[in-house]
Amino acid sequence: MQTKTKLLIALIIIVCCTVLAVHWPALSSKALSFDDEQYFIENNLVRNPSLSSAKRFLTEVLKPSTVHGYYQPLTMISLMADCALGGKPENLFAFHRTSLALHMANTVLIIMLLYMLFGNIWPAVIVGLLFGLHPVTVEPIPWTSERKTLLAAFFALWCFVLYVRYSHKSSWILLASCVLMYALSLMSKPTVTLLPLLLLLLDYWPLRRRSKKTLLEKIPFFVVGGISVIVTYISQSRSVAGVILPVEHGLKRIAFILCHNIIFYPFKMLRPVNLSSYYPFPQSLSVSEPMVLAGIIGTCILLVVLLISLRWTRALVTGWLFFFLAILPAMQVVSFSNVIASDKFAYLPSLGFLMVLAWALCWLWKVGKSVLWYVVLSAIVLVLAFSEAVATRRYLVHWRDTESLYKYMLTLSPDAPSLHDNLGLALMKQGRPDEAISHYRKALQVEPERFRIRNNMADALIAAGELDEAIDCVRQVLELRPDYAEAHNNMGNALVEQGKLNEAIVSYQKALEAEPDYAEVYSNIGNVLAMQDKLDEAVSYFHQALEISPYLDKVHFNLGNTLLSQGKLDEAISSYRRALRKKPDF
Repeated sequence: MQTKTKLLIALIIIVCCTVLAVHWPALSSKALSFDDEQYFIENNLVRNPSLSSAKRFLTEVLKPSTVHGYYQPLTMISLMADCALGGKPENLFAFHRTSLALHMANTVLIIMLLYMLFGNIWPAVIVGLLFGLHPVTVEPIPWTSERKTLLAAFFALWCFVLYVRYSHKSSWILLASCVLMYALSLMSKPTVTLLPLLLLLLDYWPLRRRSKKTLLEKIPFFVVGGISVIVTYISQSRSVAGVILPVEHGLKRIAFILCHNIIFYPFKMLRPVNLSSYYPFPQSLSVSEPMVLAGIIGTCILLVVLLISLRWTRALVTGWLFFFLAILPAMQVVSFSNVIASDKFAYLPSLGFLMVLAWALCWLWKVGKSVLWYVVLSAIVLVLAFSEAVATRRYLVHWRDTESLYKYMLTLSPDAPSLHDNLGLALMKQGRPDEAISHYRKALQVEPERFRIRNNMADALIAAGELDEAIDCVRQVLELRPDYAEAHNNMGNALVEQGKLNEAIVSYQKALEAEPDYAEVYSNIGNVLAMQDKLDEAVSYFHQALEISPYLDKVHFNLGNTLLSQGKLDEAISSYRRALRKKPDF
């Protein structure tokens, strides 16, 4: 083995150990963030690993049934595999272990890519280390449902590595492997759609291989990407979130969003403080908003600097364009979220800036002519790495549990309805309905038309014994959304508390008409029937609930109670044991 190869391997091992040590607290994180409910907590296919579940994820192309949004089968299969390895809502270690391993793998791939592009080991390793430790990369690791970001980056980076190899040694096998990696990346998260354009940028700089061939060899990539765009649009538009096209925004709004984000993301990378999973839109997208005005001025200055830099190098323009094109699908030009920016969106696009940094370090490495020069460079790198490590550890503290995470984000965005809503849900799981109600009220003061938040408040009011107000809340929700299954379920719950059992069953039946696979409703009907001493019917409904969601420990428990009332002791014990398997500390 050559000396250079041995050195590279040794340095990669050191970098991986350092990244692992700094991100280690992520493994014990108990925080649940946005979308975790639908991605795995209440996702029957993820929670019940099997080949049939994997097949469903792969074949439900245009309308995924378990996640509202785009086609992302590899992400879902990855989460399902973690469930098979012991991952549970109350024990997230298996999920975080895989995510941290992917982040470390991505760090290694970046080092390999930069070494292949610039031929210098030390700058490649330094830049890889700074990427691996950077606080902006924290978010996708403890945030379970953001596995898609890490997985898509993993396959995309492999595509870049193989493409650089292909540029030095033309081979249809290498090119086909690149297309395959691109397809796998799209099947993890389709925001990598513009990757073929990124390959063209690599051809421009630093590979410098402009020809008709470089355009023709991208045709398979554009075909795969085009198919993905169609699939993504259809699947996303059929989901609850929906899609708002650029023409519905207007050019002025789009320009303001782009200018804001073009400056916002580099600023967060250079000064990673007050990081959050939730950066709300400014109250007004106009020049009267300081952040928008700063974005416009900063964008103009940036464009002038980039144009001037072309007199000396292609690096700055190419690196910035790489970042811009990579992050463009997540820039909210096509709206799919209620945030203007998010750290996770910059995870892979930051490679554009990393290439420029590696190029600059290579130049500095060459001009150095004394030991002192390298000592100074090394000292600067160590200071940067240490400061990143400290910032990363500080940010990870907020991810220790769900309540801490949302309270932290509310310190940065105190009027965000989504944050109050999610904190309310976390408090409800802890049996603190009064505190949850307080947050729901704050959310509804800002956006009173948010029917889901109002329905969540009804749930908390029922738990707090405020039945009349709860029923009034549910009625307001049903006026807005008559077919909202969760509201009918809450109405049934409130009527049960009032002792109106027959009326409650009517409400539960309406919930099932709106959502036939609503396991909780079958369980609720079973509970009411058990109260009415209709035990055989109750058992039937409990079984229907468990056919839909076998992991519901409370249903196993209630079924055991009903079987016990019927004198079926062995069957009751069996149900209790199943409940304990699902939740050992029940």
